Amino acid sequence: MTDLHRRIAAAQGYLELGLHEEAREELAALPVEAHGRVDVIEISLLCLMGEQRWEEAFALASKLCLEEPAEPGGFIHAAFCLHEMGRTAEALDFLGRGPAELRTKPVYFYNMGCYHAKLGQMDKALRYLKQAFEMDESLRRYARKDPDLAALREKLQSKTTV
Repeated sequence: MTDLHRRIAAAQGYLELGLHEEAREELAALPVEAHGRVDVIEISLLCLMGEQRWEEAFALASKLCLEEPAEPGGFIHAAFCLHEMGRTAEALDFLGRGPAELRTKPVYFYNMGCYHAKLGQMDKALRYLKQAFEMDESLRRYARKDPDLAALREKLQSKTTV
C-alpha cells in the first residue's frame, strides 16, 4: 500500500469514527495533486457536513457534481446541504435535476420525501417515502425519528399507511 492510499484509508477510517479533524489532517498531508481526486473531495465534503459547515460543504458537493455528473453522491450531498441551510425548495429542485442513477437509490426517495414534508406537501412526501421504504425497509426506523418528518409521525408509525 502506498503512502497516498494509506492516508486516504486512514482519513476514511477517521471519518467513520466521526474524527473529522484527524481525517482532514491525513488529507492535508497528501501531495497537492491528490487533492483533486474524487475520493479525497468526498472525504473532505463529508468532514464538512459532519461539522455542519453547510456552505463550504455545498461548494465541495457542487464541485463533485461537476467532476462526476453521472454519479448520484454529489447531488444527494449538495441537496442536503441546501436543505440544512434552509433552502429546501432549492434542494428539491437540485435533487430532481440530478442524474437518472439517483432514482435507483433509496436515499433519493427518502430525501425527496423529507423535502416535500418540510414544504408542507404531505401527499407527495408520503409517496416518496413509500418508495424509499419499499427499496430499503430500514429507512422506516430513521423516518420515525427524523425531525423533518415530524408532521407525518402518526402515519409513519403504521406500515399500512406508508
